[in-house]
Amino acid sequence: MQNTGEFFSLVQQCAILAVLLEVSGYPKPGNVHRTRDTPKTRYEHFLAGAVAIGPSIRDAALSGHRVSSGGINVKEAGVGKHILRAVIDTSNWQSGGNVNLGTILLFIPLAVAAGMAHPCGKIVLSKLRENVRKVMESTTADDTLAVYEAISIANPGGLGRVEKYDVTNEVSKSLIRRENVALQDVFRVSAGWDNISKEWITGMEITFEVGYPTFLRIYNEFRDVNTATVHTFLEILSKNPDTLIQRKTSREKALEISKAAAEILKQGGLTSEKGRTMCWKLDEKLHRSKGKLNPGTTADLTASSIFVALLEGFRF
Repeated sequence: MQNTGEFFSLVQQCAILAVLLEVSGYPKPGNVHRTRDTPKTRYEHFLAGAVAIGPSIRDAALSGHRVSSGGINVKEAGVGKHILRAVIDTSNWQSGGNVNLGTILLFIPLAVAAGMAHPCGKIVLSKLRENVRKVMESTTADDTLAVYEAISIANPGGLGRVEKYDVTNEVSKSLIRRENVALQDVFRVSAGWDNISKEWITGMEITFEVGYPTFLRIYNEFRDVNTATVHTFLEILSKNPDTLIQRKTSREKALEISKAAAEILKQGGLTSEKGRTMCWKLDEKLHRSKGKLNPGTTADLTASSIFVALLEGFRF
């Protein structure tokens, strides 16, 4: 069994590697990857963002351990504080804009949940998901306000607006404090148009039930991490129209891209010449939209799926 320090370092390493594998996967249609930059955001900006979140992930895992050992209540795990620090560190390490806000929103509760598993040794998938549900159901208004500050710093595009608890409205902050609005309360409002929010109210359904098993299945079949990464991305996209694209364009356009991803997989994806050609063509088509057809939410969900696999013990 690992000692405490080694365990928290392991969680940190799994998180960093998950981000590196996700952004390196190519061609993930419409996203930055190892052979594709955008005018403002380069592959190297994502690499810097991956390294930047390390300390916050480690501290989040430590908070989880303090919960499991009885040192603090799960409501005191500081999810919002850890998210905010990760966003600040990312901003300080690179100038490519928002490279990982969605990923951080998924990784921090996973890191706390993983920390809650120590000193049990091996992280068991069912227990990890049970823990992450507890973490996501136990946030406070302080967490919510910290996340609002993080969103303000990251300044993501295509957020969308809601009448109540709107992240872009200063009045919302007073309302959150007065009504003790937890993060799940906010994400419940936005879950209909944002898949990151949906993960928060479903116990990370897409990550655990679609992305994670796809990643392991494809890797075990083809023994190629890049193929597993890209196919996981395409599988998630085919079954869950990207909500960033939907907010920037329309539901119809998001569905059209999901159908294209499904057809690529039907033709064998990266395991066949035809599938590879179709994947590269879709990548080119989406990048011509100059950011409007960027499946960024799907990339975040791919990263969280790989993170879960690594936490459970996947190695290559």
